[in-house]
Amino acid sequence: MSLAPRIIGIETEYGITVDGARRPDSGPPIGADEAARYLFRKVVEWGRSSNVFLRNGGRLYLDVGSHPEYATAECDDVRDVVVQDRAGEAILNDLAEDATARLAEEGIGGRVHLLKNNVDSAGNAFGCHENYLVRRRRDFQRTVDQLVPFFVTRQILTGAGAVRETAGGATYCFSQRSEHLWDAMSSATTRSRPIINSRDEPHGDPDLYRRLHVISGDSSVAETTTLLKLGMTALLLDLLESGERLDDLLLVDPMRSIRDVSRDLTATTPLELASGRRRSALEMQEEYLERVLAHTAGMTLRPVEQQALELWERGLRALRTGDHSLVDTELDWAIKERLVERYRAGSGAGLTDMRVQRLLLAYHDISPTDGLADKLCARGLMARVATDEEIATARTTPPQTTRAKLRGDFVAAAQERRRDHTVDWVHLKLNDATQHTVLCKDPFASSDERVAALIAAMGT
Repeated sequence: MSLAPRIIGIETEYGITVDGARRPDSGPPIGADEAARYLFRKVVEWGRSSNVFLRNGGRLYLDVGSHPEYATAECDDVRDVVVQDRAGEAILNDLAEDATARLAEEGIGGRVHLLKNNVDSAGNAFGCHENYLVRRRRDFQRTVDQLVPFFVTRQILTGAGAVRETAGGATYCFSQRSEHLWDAMSSATTRSRPIINSRDEPHGDPDLYRRLHVISGDSSVAETTTLLKLGMTALLLDLLESGERLDDLLLVDPMRSIRDVSRDLTATTPLELASGRRRSALEMQEEYLERVLAHTAGMTLRPVEQQALELWERGLRALRTGDHSLVDTELDWAIKERLVERYRAGSGAGLTDMRVQRLLLAYHDISPTDGLADKLCARGLMARVATDEEIATARTTPPQTTRAKLRGDFVAAAQERRRDHTVDWVHLKLNDATQHTVLCKDPFASSDERVAALIAAMGT
């Protein structure tokens, strides 16, 4: 027996800034809004919109607050999500290079930077959203209640690492995102910023599915952190859908706990549970792992699931022993902590020193030349999951085992034949006299005679 396949996707909002831009007419400086317009000029030229679906099945758009956002195509394998997420980075980096070239042509100069982080210099927060397809059940609220403590404590493994400044100084903590969350569950995304968004948009057959929309996680730079973040969550969802209850791990005050957990790099601060017990984030994650291991015992797991379980255990062991070197090439917070501490040891800089701040920004810069990720990977200081060849292919090729293949093939055919078309997650439409539309409600279906006929009709 093996785990049932699950549709998973990830949406990442990027920070944008321009360095060194100077208008020839000494006008106002280039801000994020204008930089975003330069970034999307090329997209608007061929897509006639700043909200487009791509040949790889993913979606590229400009979100509220001038944040470029890329949503991967739906995948039924965590490793595919990692590859598709990295393909989105490559696509956006090309757009940043194009925008920089346009600024130079217009005599403005400067360089456009895209940052895969969650907070800008003004304290504004933006997110990385995870999507998991779950079976539609009447007890969705109960499932959410069971998951909230998991997401509160998961950051000790999957947080991106951050410097938190206070009146008394500064400390290094697990998460950028945790200080900006206010509700356990809500339909809002910008006002209250919940851990889980409750909007019921399954992007599939609503009688069968519901989408779990998690908006509390940090953006991950390391591919291995992305793999763990998605893999451990999918494993726990399978446990819950089997009927297992986790009532003994419910928290009295999740929103206070999420901050307490982030601020304690030992992960040992006791949290008050509804059962009357007190458990640290480390102890709670050890209990989650123990129950998932019991659930999967005797199952045939895929390599990516085995990798997630192994890294989950090793990450907890690193915290339990204080030996962060066990994961300091795989988990973002530990990789970044090592970078910061080595730099401080050599320079004497404090956590709030501008040089340290620049180092932290460089960690999240997706540019191969300006960012640190590629350099760290080349030196063996950051582990990889995807190959360069896989990422290059995923820029134009959708996952082959989900509905994304139908969407990607349709978009590619329409673009090649210059046919006006409209696409969203479930609809494929030719904007011609027939206005023929195909509704694709099954996210697991990678073939459909109706879509094949629609593509064939483009040639007539």
